[in-house]
Amino acid sequence: MELEMESMASAIGVSVPVLRFLLCFVATIPVSFVWRLVPGTLPKHLYSAISGAILSYLSFGFSSNLHFLVPMTLGYASMLLYRRRCGIITFFLGFAYLIGCHVYYMSGDAWKEGGIDATGALMVLTLKVISCSINYNDGLLKEEGLREAQKKYRLVRRPSLAEYFGYCLWCGSHFAGPVFEMKDYIEWTEKKGIWSPSEKGLPSPYFVALRAILQAALCMGVYLYLVPHFPLSRFTDPIYQKWGFWKRLGYQYMSGFTARWKYYFIWSISEAAIIISGLGFSGWSESDPSKPKWERAKNVDILGVELAKSAVVLPLVWNIQVSTWLRNYVYERLIQKGRKPGFFQLLATQTVSAVWHGLYPGYIIFFVQSALMIAGSKVIYRWEQAVPQKLNWLRKLLAFSNFAYTLLVLNYSCVGFMVLSMHETLTSYASVYYVGTVIPIALILLGYIIKPATPVRSKARKEQ
Repeated sequence: MELEMESMASAIGVSVPVLRFLLCFVATIPVSFVWRLVPGTLPKHLYSAISGAILSYLSFGFSSNLHFLVPMTLGYASMLLYRRRCGIITFFLGFAYLIGCHVYYMSGDAWKEGGIDATGALMVLTLKVISCSINYNDGLLKEEGLREAQKKYRLVRRPSLAEYFGYCLWCGSHFAGPVFEMKDYIEWTEKKGIWSPSEKGLPSPYFVALRAILQAALCMGVYLYLVPHFPLSRFTDPIYQKWGFWKRLGYQYMSGFTARWKYYFIWSISEAAIIISGLGFSGWSESDPSKPKWERAKNVDILGVELAKSAVVLPLVWNIQVSTWLRNYVYERLIQKGRKPGFFQLLATQTVSAVWHGLYPGYIIFFVQSALMIAGSKVIYRWEQAVPQKLNWLRKLLAFSNFAYTLLVLNYSCVGFMVLSMHETLTSYASVYYVGTVIPIALILLGYIIKPATPVRSKARKEQ
């Protein structure tokens, strides 16, 4: 058996531990389908917890479930013992344990060398545990004055242990996300809310799940084809330094483009698992005839990322559910009542995201860069909206500039996310004269100097 695993692993160019993980990861699709066949609410919770724990054991070993048990216990104990502050307690304790695991395992180095461990799954679990505690904390508050997300997901009663363990370990999202809410999990299991029986009935998930599986296969094919041509080791290769500016910049773009297909594959598999279980259903469209929506399962919009017109939209199309989590539980909660959000809230949110990924310098640099990138994109957008309609050519030019700017800075910045070390990150940035750092800072400064007249904002782009 071990020899067969080694031959299979070498055939696709991965290590045996990564192959074992991939097999268990793909197995989440049929395991999630079987959930539909389990009768009764309590058995469904138990199936969710046990199936997730078994797949974790097969993927990472017995110690993985012990690691998962720590933040789960801390979160539930805080809800049980001190509800008034359980949200903030779980937030800091959960992140503290995650950071400790990041430091101990140094997972980024292992992943670069073909290894795998349970830290990625622990990252997803940490967000689930924190959101559950915060929503239980919000259950004490009156609805008046709460944001829409708080009203929607607040928990009036404490989840039972069966509900809690099922939610935390449910295999469909346990390995790589997407993150979802406890209230949605309970309603899905109990067939309430949008999952309750109705005249329309629940839509069939099979065609949409098959489409996600085919998308995953395509993404893996593209990644396996490209990755040998654009290795990350090239950034410290002497030949890279001999190239001209444009060739080095082009290589940075292709390296980022190549790496993203790996994530597209992973999230497509998760999407298929969540859809086929039924949890991915998110209601019916308002069109006539109405069509089922599967937005809860969606974690990436591939064309939305690769053709992003503005850096502001990237959190809406990349790692969508984590971006939503960061907005609901970090960004919006840092905004003081009666005041508008500013660069501080954006930078703090990106810093939390960086720490969540790990303490590598490359992560920190990338997410600080992301805050600068988004702030610079907002400046271009404000200028575009201030241009009179009669100068439509200038508006189009600024819109194209925002697209080109996003393409440049994103692929320049993401090198740090891939190589992780301070030396390799700064070497790659220096090789193109820090163009992706200089331009955003220059735009932010110009934004303070050149302040356009009150922009005409359209509802469709209000989020800018």
